[in-house]
This record gives sequence, C-alpha cells and structure tokens, in this order.
Amino acid sequence: MGVIMQSINDFLGRSLITPRPAAEHLEAVMAWLCRAQDVGDDDGVARMYHLKQGWGASYPETTGYIIPTFIEYARYTAREEYLRRARRMADWEIDVQMPSGAVQGGTINDPSSPAVFNTGQVIFGWVAIFRESNDERYLNALIRAGNWLCEVQDDDGAWRRHLSAFCQPQPTPDSYVYNARTAWALCLAAQASNSPRYREAGRKNVAYVVSRTFNNGWSQDNCLNDTRKPLLHTIAYTFQGLLEAGLLLGEEEPIRRVRIGNAHLAESFEQTGQLYGRYDASWKPVVRWRCLTGEAQTAIVWYRLAQVTGESVWRERAIALTNQVKATQALDGNPDVVGGIKGSHPIYGWYGKDQYLNWAAKFFADALMLEAGYGRASTSG
Repeated sequence: MGVIMQSINDFLGRSLITPRPAAEHLEAVMAWLCRAQDVGDDDGVARMYHLKQGWGASYPETTGYIIPTFIEYARYTAREEYLRRARRMADWEIDVQMPSGAVQGGTINDPSSPAVFNTGQVIFGWVAIFRESNDERYLNALIRAGNWLCEVQDDDGAWRRHLSAFCQPQPTPDSYVYNARTAWALCLAAQASNSPRYREAGRKNVAYVVSRTFNNGWSQDNCLNDTRKPLLHTIAYTFQGLLEAGLLLGEEEPIRRVRIGNAHLAESFEQTGQLYGRYDASWKPVVRWRCLTGEAQTAIVWYRLAQVTGESVWRERAIALTNQVKATQALDGNPDVVGGIKGSHPIYGWYGKDQYLNWAAKFFADALMLEAGYGRASTSG
C-alpha cells in the first residue's frame, strides 16, 4: 500500500524531498529547461510539460526572459553550452518577431496577435544577449520592440491596447499593473540603446502603477483573471518591476511600496508557515493551494531587498521560501518531470494545473543563483 500511495503522491505532485544545496537544485532545473528547448522543432523553449498532454509548443514571451537566466548560469558555471543556447533562443525570437516590432501572445502555435507584456519580456532577452555579444541584430530587435511599446502606450503611462488575447478582459477601464515588469524592460532598453524615450515610457508606467497601489502595497488590476484576488505570480511580477525600475530610475516611492507589500507577505508567511496562491486587498490568502511560480518570484524579490536595503532578514526569509520550493522539485524519476517546477502545489491547484511551467523553472533558477551568492542574477530579466 505504501508503494501505491507513493506512486499516487508522485503523480499528484504531493511528494516532498529534503532540500539540498542550491547548486544541486540549480543543475536539475537548468537541465529541465534544456530539455524544454530540445523537445520541439525550433530553438524556443516549450511552454510546459503537461502530465496528460505532454510537451507544449515554444513560448516567445517566456523564452525571452529565459535568455538572461542562461547567460547568468553560463557565467556562474563557465559552461559555454548555455551561452550558445541563449543565442539560439535570441535568434529564434528575431525570426518570430512581428513586422510591427511586437511579440505575439500565447505560444508559437496560437493565432498571432501583438501583446504588450510579451513584448516587454522578450526585450529582457535581447538586452542581455546584446550586452554579451555586442551583435547589433539584437539591438535592432529590441529597438523595434521598444518603439512599438512607446507607440501603443497611453498618455498616463498605462497600456490599455494590445493586452494579451489569452487573458480575460478587465472589469474596469484600467490596465494590468503587472506591466511594471514591461516598464523595467524599457528602462534596460534605454541603457542598451541610449534612448531617453524608453526611460521616460518606463517612468510613466511606474508612476501609473504606483497610483494604482494601496498604502499597504497591494495593487489594483493585478491579475490574469480575478483582479479582486490576484495571483501571487502577478503580484510578484508587479513587485519585481517596481523594485528594479525604481532602482534604475532612482525613484524611492516604488521601492517603498514594494517593501511595504512584501512586509505584509512576509508576515503572512511567518504566521502560517507558507505562502498561498491568491491574496485579497487586506493581504489575506483566499485559496489553500500554493503558486510555486509566485513563490520563486517572491524569493527573488526578497533576495534583492536584502541586497538593496542591507537588511539580512530578507535573505533569511528568501532562503526559507526557496527551501519550500526546493522540497517540491523531483530530482529523480520521470525525465520529463525531473528538475521541473509545477505551476501549483499540489499539482491540481488552479494555476498551471497538471503542468510543469518553463517560467516557474526560470524564476526558481534565478532564486537559486541568488541563494548561492552569485551577484544580481535577477536584474536582467
């Protein structure tokens, strides 16, 4: 009976392991991302591995911000293979970039439609590979993407047009605030291209997002499908965008809002012993399942707050949270699963149900590099 129950728990993703050193988990998750790149017939990274449906198609959005992770890991390990893989991803992104300069929403197999957030995320990859290679093809691609983002931005800094066709329509006239992460990408594009236009577009969006953020750090219009109870995933997107863009812009208010909001999350984490998948406007969890993607992202924010503020308590919290994600990562067994990170825990939770997501793996890798003390692995995407 014990063997049967273990098999069931493995299938459902309930099994937990004893966390091991960061390098061991990092090796496994990077190998899984390589497998996700290799399973298709192009150089993008498969969106996910689904327990019932198998591997998905390549995903332009997340392949874009996986590129900086591969570059950082190549530096960390001195393994040139990861640089070569990053360049292949970046070349593929150029091949699939839309004539307007935008990046499409959804996977490469979905109907092509321009998406603001997806475009911002691929800019991270082009900036990182341009810095690494000084190849102007990548600079030209990020300039085309940056120009399109500026052209479709509203005067108040929000993006209300060309939101992803794969998100539910907003119940209010306002924009998704997790585009703060797109603002961060534009600030990096401004550095790479020496374009004040991109910096100003990023600044305007950060100001807009701050205006939509409560005094307790919780932001409105911050979810793919339920803005009253946003996902930890999109909460963390917003926090990371505000923190990193605020640092690049030299603005204190967005950083202050990030510290306040994360203090509430950290308090909840310490009281309950874990984070949950959704939080309401009073920072109360409203579901019982965990969003592992959001946990890895939140750990990154906490590692960065430790670096930015000098307050060691943030690193202690980040290590505790990273260990909880480590405990859910299979290190042996099914090769399509080993090293991957589930969308939710248990795996039948709402977010990424039955799936191991490539972006969950990417953010976990970034968190592990920060745990290992490798520089500022999260600051390029």
